[in-house]
Amino acid sequence: MSENLHVLIVDDDFHVAKLHATYVDSVAGFTALNPVGTAEQALRAVNSQHPDLVLLDVYLPDAFGLDLLRTMDTDVLILSAAAEAASVRQAIRRGAIGYLIKPFTADDLTQRLRAYARYRRLLSGQQTVDQDTIERAVRTLNPSQPAATSRARSATENAVLEALQPGEHYSTMAVARHIGVSRATAQRYLSALVDDGAVDIQLRYGNTGRPEHRYALAQ
Repeated sequence: MSENLHVLIVDDDFHVAKLHATYVDSVAGFTALNPVGTAEQALRAVNSQHPDLVLLDVYLPDAFGLDLLRTMDTDVLILSAAAEAASVRQAIRRGAIGYLIKPFTADDLTQRLRAYARYRRLLSGQQTVDQDTIERAVRTLNPSQPAATSRARSATENAVLEALQPGEHYSTMAVARHIGVSRATAQRYLSALVDDGAVDIQLRYGNTGRPEHRYALAQ
């Protein structure tokens, strides 16, 4: 992904919406759009701003959020105090990628957003994917499932992880030089570790305007 993922928050409580926007902006690789508080505003924003992800409340003043879900051609994560099993089933049936019950912490949402970013990387572009990639992408959407990170790591992956010091960010070339492999090889292993959630990725813009990927141990 060459730029931040844009997130639209739909919640009729202005203070809650602003708080959730702050949560989103604190996660590397994500930018919160101006929150909206009604279904009508949400549809206009989706059609005009084309967000990558919508954080949607179930109870809106002019519509039921789960009815709105069927009309938006974008990824939607439900954030709601509605904890009825029927609401959860309906949300999933209508295409929600996840359901997070209020109240939740910044870390709860951060985990969901990072999982979504990994999901997008696994299914990016127009390339053909195999069944294993599809399964990994689906598992990735639920950060509580350990299956995506439980596989045995190769010696090279372990070397990459050892090269990344906590709190520091590294370029692909820096990692390649540290472990004695080509840049292409380092890139391949870093991408696999990002997909598994062991490593975080962010973009850093230099003087030329071209973004550089920087890697760090996942927090």
